[in-house]
Amino acid sequence: MKFRTDRLLICPLSIDYLNEVHQLHSSPEVDRYNTLGIPASIESTKSLMLEWLQAQEALPPTNYVFCIKLIENNEFAGLIGLKIGKPAYRTAELWYKIDPPHWRKGYASEAVAEILKFAFSKLKLHRVEAGCAVDNTSSIRVLEKAGMIAEGRKREILPVRGKWLDNFFYAMLESDYEKLKGSSTS
Repeated sequence: MKFRTDRLLICPLSIDYLNEVHQLHSSPEVDRYNTLGIPASIESTKSLMLEWLQAQEALPPTNYVFCIKLIENNEFAGLIGLKIGKPAYRTAELWYKIDPPHWRKGYASEAVAEILKFAFSKLKLHRVEAGCAVDNTSSIRVLEKAGMIAEGRKREILPVRGKWLDNFFYAMLESDYEKLKGSSTS
């Protein structure tokens, strides 16, 4: 399953992207809000990717991880994923990481919009949640631009580099998505 937007190709993660994913996760800029931390080695990144792939291949899948690539030159720009909750709840947690050379170009917003369409139209989810550190203004803009609703703040929930950070929580319900979809076609 692949998705195409005006500028992006969003394709399933494969181990072929090991070097690109390792470089992304090794970036100090990306690590600023990353609870995973910088991987100790490329083998650590490979283990993480194999976990993601195993969850993606489960029946039903408990995880979807996609590479974000630029259509113009096929360059790797980041990752985006949905971590699926319990089937009875029909929920998922949305996350994304964009490689710093591709920041502030709208790629995260474009990818999030496409993955929300997948989540509600294909997976038939009821709710998609996302969180971001309260000082991560770029992610706040991405989530709000996508139409996600701020639901609250949790204090000191993110363990990042030896400190506890507060987190904003956002969500979109299937009814929110339908309203958003309806307003964009009118």
